[in-house]
Amino acid sequence: MTTMTANPPDYLRPMRRFLRTPKGILIVLFAITGALATLAEGSDQVLPGLLVAMGVAAAIDIIAAKLHRDAWVFPSGALLTGAIVAFVLSPFESLIVVAATSTLAITSKHLFRTRLANIFNPAAFALVISALLFDSVDSWWGAMPAMGPAGVAVLLVTGLFIADRINKLPLVMTFLGIYFGLFMVASIMGDTSTIAEIYRAPVLHAVLFFAFFMADDPPTCPVKYREQVIFAAIVAVASFAFFEQFHWIYYLPAALLVGNVYEAGRKVQRGRKHRPAAARMPMAA
Repeated sequence: MTTMTANPPDYLRPMRRFLRTPKGILIVLFAITGALATLAEGSDQVLPGLLVAMGVAAAIDIIAAKLHRDAWVFPSGALLTGAIVAFVLSPFESLIVVAATSTLAITSKHLFRTRLANIFNPAAFALVISALLFDSVDSWWGAMPAMGPAGVAVLLVTGLFIADRINKLPLVMTFLGIYFGLFMVASIMGDTSTIAEIYRAPVLHAVLFFAFFMADDPPTCPVKYREQVIFAAIVAVASFAFFEQFHWIYYLPAALLVGNVYEAGRKVQRGRKHRPAAARMPMAA
């Protein structure tokens, strides 16, 4: 008797392999959290911006890959970036502003690069520039603030899963610990209104979404645990400072850019140290 095997058809194997990668897993998680957030907020309100942000990001990334590498690619990273842009921007923003912000995000990925990766988290860079240029407003609706505690639970489950899968739990836990610790100290020193605000929607939801899905972006954050802790501490302190001193609505993305600059500088410095001595010696005149 022959044994029947349930092997997937050949044309499905690349998709199955992709869905096991961090980007594939994150697309699935965003599909889940995005669907829940859309139901809570109302599809008529949020879907146009989400589709525009993802569509523009994907189109630009496909065109850029064709022009630079003469290859057609599936724009998985661009789709994730566009989704984050849409999840953070207010659903009441003009679709023109949404499209422009997605354009800024993907353009920054291709313009500001080291030899191996982009310098800035594309979504964070675009959200900050969009706020400065267009006075756009962040609502973090994709973090499910309309769902209250249930939204927090979903963020914790999905966020911890992806952070563990990409080996960034030290970064996430350090950021959250220092971030909430600094605000706790501020409340002890008399700033009680602030500590109440950061534990309420939408701020709490925004911080969790930021920590799990933006701060630990693999191309723009460290790999080694010690370096993750330092990076997370810089971003947490910058977040606290920007919130307390300037009350910027985009304080979280702005703080991430500080961490990105530090990390890019560290990588450049490390590359110089590891270059062969002959490569570092100036040529004789």
